[in-house]
Amino acid sequence: MKKASGRQSIALSTVETGTENPGLELMEKEVEPEGSKRTDAQGHSLGDGLGPSTHQRRSQWPFSKARSFCKTHASLFKKILLGLLCLAYAAYFLAACILNFQRALALFVITCLVIFVLVHSFLKKLLGKKLTRCLKPFENSRLRLWMKWVFAGVSLVGLILWLALDTAQRPEQLIPFAGICMFILILFACSKHHSAVSWRTVFWGLGLQFVFGILVIRTDLGYSAFQWLGEQVQIFLNYTVAGSSFVFGDTLVKDVFAFQALPIIIFFGCVMSILYYLGLVQWVVQKVAWFLQITMGTTATETLAVAGNIFVGMTEAPLLIRPYLGDMTLSEIHAVMTGGFATISGTVLGAFISFGVDASSLISASVMAAPCALALSKLAYPEVEESKFKSEEGVKLPRGKERNVLEAASNGATDAIGLATNVAANLIAFLAVLAFINAALSWLGELVDIQGLTFQVICSYLLRPMVFMMGVEWTDCPMVAEMVGIKFFINEFAAYQQLSQYKNKRLSGVEEWIEGQKEWISVRAEIITTFSLCGFANLSSIGITLGGLRILYVPRGAEADCVSFLNTNFTNRTYETYMCCRGLFQSTSLNGTNPPSFSGPWEDKEFSAMALTNCCGFYNNTVCA
Repeated sequence: MKKASGRQSIALSTVETGTENPGLELMEKEVEPEGSKRTDAQGHSLGDGLGPSTHQRRSQWPFSKARSFCKTHASLFKKILLGLLCLAYAAYFLAACILNFQRALALFVITCLVIFVLVHSFLKKLLGKKLTRCLKPFENSRLRLWMKWVFAGVSLVGLILWLALDTAQRPEQLIPFAGICMFILILFACSKHHSAVSWRTVFWGLGLQFVFGILVIRTDLGYSAFQWLGEQVQIFLNYTVAGSSFVFGDTLVKDVFAFQALPIIIFFGCVMSILYYLGLVQWVVQKVAWFLQITMGTTATETLAVAGNIFVGMTEAPLLIRPYLGDMTLSEIHAVMTGGFATISGTVLGAFISFGVDASSLISASVMAAPCALALSKLAYPEVEESKFKSEEGVKLPRGKERNVLEAASNGATDAIGLATNVAANLIAFLAVLAFINAALSWLGELVDIQGLTFQVICSYLLRPMVFMMGVEWTDCPMVAEMVGIKFFINEFAAYQQLSQYKNKRLSGVEEWIEGQKEWISVRAEIITTFSLCGFANLSSIGITLGGLRILYVPRGAEADCVSFLNTNFTNRTYETYMCCRGLFQSTSLNGTNPPSFSGPWEDKEFSAMALTNCCGFYNNTVCA
């Protein structure tokens, strides 16, 4: 190609300051003098000397500068935007409270909770280490022991004074207190290891339940707060009608139980799945578990599972600690099962509220049951092994595996279908079985001139003393005992359905006694019954829990391979140590003065003799002589 006259070779530097790339490489460009044209070998014009890429770069320089500026000051822009949003919300919040504070009460409570969480997180980051250093003097064993005795003495004196003052005008209040003492003595008598009972755990658990009960039931502030919370939950659950009416129609939703209560389970399951995806459920569970752990002295895994039972079911809660089940002690497994029986899940809570049961009593009963379940579990089956989860740091909970909120909502609703179907099937089956049992008992009773013999009548006699010790008036005891018996031998759904029928009769103004038959129970008896029925403790739940834990359980460590376990340096007595050493003892034979011989998996293992020596250091056996 011919070069035009006057062509100059210059270096175009495209170095730009302030851009994301601090410089583009220098390129040699041949540029025609102004007004000249470039031609190819055939004489066709090639235009001016500047290629299109250079024009594009020059046109993009302002955008590059703007993008670089935004990235450099991104944090500042976020703070400014967050500040503007906070100011806007503050203005909205103040306007709502000024216009009608009662109407804005829910917004006020939510805002206060969010502010409390943010302030707590800020102070923890700012002053956490300083507070830790300030509390170091209390780590002294003597000082801590002295403080424990002082606290125990003050608590005992306070309890005695409260009982004296509270029961002075109402001596019948001493009956439920005597009932608590009776239940504790029965459990202690049936305890697996009497000498190993941790009374700190027992008294802290019962004390937390007692304080919480006083706050909710006996104080105006606590009662009003939980009554308001129950009303808000009821309002929230009523939104289920929008979906169920569209699918089933207004007539079925209003008149048929299945289309009233079961859709609530699906709706609540969807909401719980969303909250779990956002991490709110995990956050609340971990805070509750941390508080119970530091006060009661329980381990991280068992406390986390019991705290999780407040929100999820007895088969879902072990999922929170699934990776650790194989390493948990028998006492910890017992605590996990007890927590599942003592509480109800959030989805079932909605179904019980739809029966007409008092929402505030259900919520407070489920929360109060967590510390009490831990306390009574450790009373019945104390810890005698060395737990691997004593750290106060707790166990971390992962967030949901869903990729977005919509997927979480869809999965939650889909998973709840199985629970709703299970509830319907159980109600159909167990109520039918109950009707058959009553018919059979009535027939058997009529053969010997006993009229009206039913399962409920039998329960009313057998369980009447226990119900009376719970604080129920004697005239209400037969009916309450019936519901407790139905709850234990059938399930809690049938029992709460019976309670709702009694409550509806009372609210509709039916006479209390009709032809010598009591038609409803007192409000006090209703509240006590609501608390006593709040839990999955029935015969069918035992099988459900055992089946769920068996599915979740994966053998680990010693139970998976005793040979490998005893080949390590074990220094503590654990369940794995006991089982593996027992197996080694059974596989060992003494041959007079000759070294012992081994059979089974221990045969031809060089370390078998050393493992036997280690086991004999922990346990006595004839082969150790």
